This record gives sequence, structure tokens and C-alpha cells, in this order.
Amino acid sequence: MYYKGIYHLFYQYNPKGAVWGNIVWAHSVSTDLINWIPLEPAIYPSKPFDKYGCWSGSATILPDNKPIILYTGIVDQNNTQVQNYAIPANYSDPYLREWVKPDNNPVVSPGIGVNRTAFRDPTTAWWSKDGRWRILVGSRRKHRGMAYLYRSRDFTRWTKAQHPLHSVAKTGMWECPDFFPVAVDSEIGLDTSHTEGNIKHVLKVSLDLTRYEYYTVGTYLRDKDRYIPDNTSDDGWAGLRFDYGNFYASKTFFDPSKNRRILWGWANESDTPKEDVQKGWAGIQTIPRRLWLDRSGKQLVQWPIEELETLRGHKAELSNKQLSLGKVVEIKGVTAAQADVEVIFTIPSLDKAEAFDLNWVGMDAQQLCGLKGSTVQGGVGPFGLLTLASEHLEEYTPVFFRIFKAEEKHVVLMCSDASSSSLKQNYKPSFAGFVDVDLTDKKLSLRSLIDHSVVESFGAGGKTCITSRVYPTLAVGKNARLYTFNNGTEAITVESLKAWSMSKPLMN
Repeated sequence: MYYKGIYHLFYQYNPKGAVWGNIVWAHSVSTDLINWIPLEPAIYPSKPFDKYGCWSGSATILPDNKPIILYTGIVDQNNTQVQNYAIPANYSDPYLREWVKPDNNPVVSPGIGVNRTAFRDPTTAWWSKDGRWRILVGSRRKHRGMAYLYRSRDFTRWTKAQHPLHSVAKTGMWECPDFFPVAVDSEIGLDTSHTEGNIKHVLKVSLDLTRYEYYTVGTYLRDKDRYIPDNTSDDGWAGLRFDYGNFYASKTFFDPSKNRRILWGWANESDTPKEDVQKGWAGIQTIPRRLWLDRSGKQLVQWPIEELETLRGHKAELSNKQLSLGKVVEIKGVTAAQADVEVIFTIPSLDKAEAFDLNWVGMDAQQLCGLKGSTVQGGVGPFGLLTLASEHLEEYTPVFFRIFKAEEKHVVLMCSDASSSSLKQNYKPSFAGFVDVDLTDKKLSLRSLIDHSVVESFGAGGKTCITSRVYPTLAVGKNARLYTFNNGTEAITVESLKAWSMSKPLMN
């Protein structure tokens, strides 16, 4: 949330250890979304309506620039969930150091027919011309994912709508729902209550069963309070994702200072709880991303916020470098363990693209990446980057493309494959997503943000994004290296590669 020139990040945090439990709303502030100062927790269990936990929720800016928080409180040992609100103790304090939880909480309780233990994560509210605020609360009815809709005129007395805004069978519990408008013909962000002009809406849910998210683009029927997804993507487990890797419980907010919508995501650890306790922390927030609707109208596009570039230091460049089959070229002169890399690959010809096997139809991208990794020779690709690599490639995390020829078009697979990232035997998935990109100009772009145990990658200008958590034992600190490579029979040209050493921001 943005308030009086300050960005506020509230996040689920255990002040007593690097494992889940004892959850409070931690609070950090920033003036640039990059450098952060921790404050005292904003919300913690202290009242009967949140005695057993203060879980996730959202902030809304009310008229007269007054912020308010809605959050899920756990009221008993049976995990009964209710929705509460909190307000600043002092609106004149731009840091909002102290929050008050009024005694008329809870403001939303699970009614008849609502699963009391699956009723959480209220959204940012939006205001409609009928004078009422609206929010969503994530839930499920048996195996059906639900986004319940509530309305209020005063933000304290809420009435459940007769029907949910949207629901989908066999998707399980919907956590952390997010619902917001996007402009059809512009990259500018829109306030959550925006109604004018040529707009679409986005509904994102986090799937408790699978621990990944999906979203749809569609139409919000305001007169009926219904959301109708477009038929351009799957409305279910196989749907579009903000990020095809280690990325969950995401949340967007509108930044009025720059008219943009910003996306935050949580990247949990992939090592063991014992290792988390040893290092004293677990879980990170990914780099904030600006988010907008692609010109096709079918999907969203994401890109790291421009403020990140203030951390760029020494720069290394490579241009017009041909990569023949098996070629690996080191990018020297940057801190490979903490770097920002942007590269444009040129593909002379697509004629050697492998046929897309009909047996792969229905296979998700992650399965295909596991089958067709960076060491499996191809026609056009695999080509890309070897990040967090050791000198002799005992460890490396490849981020790469591979192009297939289907019956009517080319299929572009993007992978961030952690299977070779470490000599340790921890969880090392082959994360991947397909890229909906026009290859007429025979170019593919890739940007990777590398930061010791995380690699965030953006394919084709941010159309497909993948975050990997990795734990190398050799490619650590100054011993980490960065390479570009090609393992396809079609020679690939690095048209332009720019890499920057990244300095360390002020962090919690």
C-alpha cells in the first residue's frame, strides 16, 4: 500500500523462529520499493476474535486517504476463521506505526453453508456507484473453489451476496484471491475501484491443494456482481500463472504515485526446515513487478520495477556472439551470485525445430522440461543462461528456451531447471512454462535476476515468468559463474547481452 509518500509492506511472519507458526502481521516501509526499514508488527493476536492467529488479508484506502486493513482472525482451536478490521491509531503518521483493532470485530463471520475452517484472505475492497463497498473472501465448498462476495456501505457491516463472484469445481480451497481491473489499450495501472473506459478484470487465486496459483482475464458484470472469464485460457489447474516457479500467495496493489499496478509474490524455501532454522530465516518476497495486460488481451505481462536498476553496478556486455552446438561462453566481469542479466537471442532459422510429439499433448510444461532438459540435445535449443554455475559445471541452474514445431505453429518452452542446481539432495524441480510469442522476427529475450538462492526470470519481455529457489554448495559467492550456452543443432546468436553486478539494498 502507498500512503503519504511511503510504501507499506505487511507480511506473515513468525517472530519466534524460521518455521511456520506464531503468525503476526510484520510491517516494513520504503520510499522506493527496494530499500526497506522494518517496524514493529502491525497486527498480532491479542483479542478474542484473533486469539489463535492473525492470518492474511488486504489493505484498502478509504475516502479522505484513510487506510484500513481487513484480515483473517482465528478464534478457536478448531481453526474457525473470521474477518476483522484494523485502523491506524494516528493517521498523521506516514509510517503508520500503530494499528488499532476495534471491539466491534469480527465484521464478517462464516454463515450457514460456509466452511468455517476454509474462509480467509479478504481482498482489497472496491467501491461501486450504488454506494457500497465489495470484497471477496476465499473459500471452498467440498472440492469447489469459491470467491464469496460481501457488500457494505460503512465497511463494518457486511452482507454476503446470494451467489459467489466466481467458483470452479475440483479446484479446492482458494487462498489469497485478488481481483482488479486492467486497461485494455494501455500499460498504466488502475485503481481497484476503476470502472471507466475500455477495461478487463483479472481474478487470481492461490490453490491450497497444489501450492501454485492461476488467473483468468475476463469481464466483471457489475449489475449482477458476477465475473465471467474469457475463453482464452483454462479456468482451472491448467490456467495461466503469474509465475510458473516457486511463487505463491501473491498480492497486487495500485501505486497512485506512478499509476501502475505492482505485484508481490512469496517464494518459500526449497531446503529443509532444519536448514532454515540453522540460517535463521525462511521465505522471501520476490522483486516487485509492474503488471499490465498484453496487447493480445489474453494474458498479463510482468516486469521488474524500474527502481531496481538503481542497484546496478559494474556492467559486462556481449554482442553478435554465435553459439554453435555445445558452445558455452562465460560472462566475466560481474558478480555472478548477485546480478541482473538481459539478453536477446536471434534464431537464424526455425527449420530444425523438433516436432512436438502428440504424446506431449496434455503434459504440462514442467513435465516436458524434466523430459527435455538443458543437457538433452535439440534442434532449436535448448539455449539460454547457466546461472549460479560452478567452475566445472558440477552445479548450475539453466534458464533456457527450446522451440518445437507443432501442426499449426511453433511451441516455445521456457525452463528454469533446478535439478542440477546443487550437489545437495533437496527439492530441485524443473520449473517451466510455455511462451505465447510471435517468432516472425526470430528473436527471443530473457532477463534473469540472480541473488544467491533465487533466480527470477522473465521470458519474451515478461510474458512468461519463473522463479527458482536453489542452494548451491560450490557456486557460492565469488565462486559462482555465469554462462550463456546452446545445445541445439541450429546455431544461435547472442545479439545483445548486458549483465550488471547488483549492490545490496537496505533489507530487513
